[in-house]
Amino acid sequence: MPKLEFLQQSNGLGYLLLFGPGVVLLLIALAVKGAVKTTHNFVISGRLLGFGFGVASLISVWTWSMAVMLSSAQAYTWGTSGLLWFIVPNGLAVIIMVPFGLKVRQKMPAGYTLAEFIRARFQMGLSSVATLVFLILALLGVIMINLAGLVLVMRTIFGLTPVSIVIIGIVVVTVYSYFGGLTTSAVTGTLNTLLLGVGSSIVVLFALAKAGGAQLVFDEVDALGDQHLNPFNPVTAASFGFALALGLLTNVIADQSFWQRVWAIRPKDLGRSFLWAGIWFYPIPMALGLIGFIGVAYHVTPEELGSLGAGAVGPHVIASLGLPVVIIALYTLVVVNACFAAIDGALSGVTSLVAVDIVDRYWPAVSERTLLAITKTSMLVAAAVAGGVVLTGIDYVQLVTTVYFYGTSLLVPVTLSIFWSRMTGTGYVSGVLAGMVVGGPIRETMGPTYGPLFGMIALIAASTLVSVFVSLRAKTVFDFDTLAEGKSALLERGGGRSTAEDSPSALSDHVVPDPAGQQ
Repeated sequence: MPKLEFLQQSNGLGYLLLFGPGVVLLLIALAVKGAVKTTHNFVISGRLLGFGFGVASLISVWTWSMAVMLSSAQAYTWGTSGLLWFIVPNGLAVIIMVPFGLKVRQKMPAGYTLAEFIRARFQMGLSSVATLVFLILALLGVIMINLAGLVLVMRTIFGLTPVSIVIIGIVVVTVYSYFGGLTTSAVTGTLNTLLLGVGSSIVVLFALAKAGGAQLVFDEVDALGDQHLNPFNPVTAASFGFALALGLLTNVIADQSFWQRVWAIRPKDLGRSFLWAGIWFYPIPMALGLIGFIGVAYHVTPEELGSLGAGAVGPHVIASLGLPVVIIALYTLVVVNACFAAIDGALSGVTSLVAVDIVDRYWPAVSERTLLAITKTSMLVAAAVAGGVVLTGIDYVQLVTTVYFYGTSLLVPVTLSIFWSRMTGTGYVSGVLAGMVVGGPIRETMGPTYGPLFGMIALIAASTLVSVFVSLRAKTVFDFDTLAEGKSALLERGGGRSTAEDSPSALSDHVVPDPAGQQ
């Protein structure tokens, strides 16, 4: 195949594609603003999200810039094995949340956050504070990664400066998110999911046609060697596959964006929303991954991608194939809106943590009006902090991966807290600390040579052993039914009254039995 010739698009079109979606999303936010008058509605959407909004909002917060562009990067770097290891664990991570979400919602129907659940479960401040810190850091990581995605696509295709991209992206998302909270996030996320599914399919079909058809592309890839089309390449699994799978599972379980939706989706729709979100997620990265194979077929070299690395292969190919400007713009909109939706979801998650686990817990006398104002302001603070870190020029990708690695120490303690009645607060804290103390040094010493896998395995093993050992020594059994006695604090503040969704019987048909045999 001939060499691709990169053609940079105009700066003006780039700025239009950054501001344009923001204007549309702001109009949507203003339209739903009237229904969001209390902090309860702002952070949990009245617990009335249905199946459609539930599935779409879950897909939108999970389809980061990673899913949009790294699917192409993994196909370009590792071939079908890279695409397989990237896509399959992503969808499964969401589906695995079904038993977690059903159990917690059934036992604690009036909840809002994972940190609140941990506090109610153990009645121990240290455990909930540690969880809260991890949750906030993880959400800031989501914002930073998706700002990086914005920078990558807008800099590659349009030549915009990173400073302008970050500032505009932060301003656009925080402005429209500020007015409606989770309700705005759900509505805009639904539109974004439609764009992700339909838009990515249109772009890939045009790209394959321009490249001479799928058959020609894969014939060219096949001619370069078996490593590109071997879906079970063991090198891929050892290099990043297993570590990615473990990391994705932890990322969902320790992500307040998902827990916020556990309590926001109507009980009858909760399980199937997570199930179908995981299933319907698959076509998006699968389609966009094909762009990576086009890059392989056209012999795109790492030197052509420059300092941005393999992650830039998607934007580079789209801008170099000679596609119509409208298709290039559509691809840009897919990436931009994926980033906006993920950032929006993270900011919404921050508001629930601030409202429930900080303000309402430590300053309960604050009025509802002041609480709502503080909750909204937390969006601005979180966005400013994340944007500021990105603009400092530090290696924030390394920072984020480090936070996510240590966040894996929550995986086993959180799981045991939900499904094992013998788990104690001391076991929870000890398990988290043991994972960090054991896994951290192994990651630092073996990571440069073997990647994060051995450090992560050591972290999970130490966390499991210590959590179980310490908890068994206590010889106590927790009654999960006591969690239902808690009231919906923010709803009471707003002067509202509990609904059927706040009752433990609301999930009576969806109860997941715990290992102790209790319901």
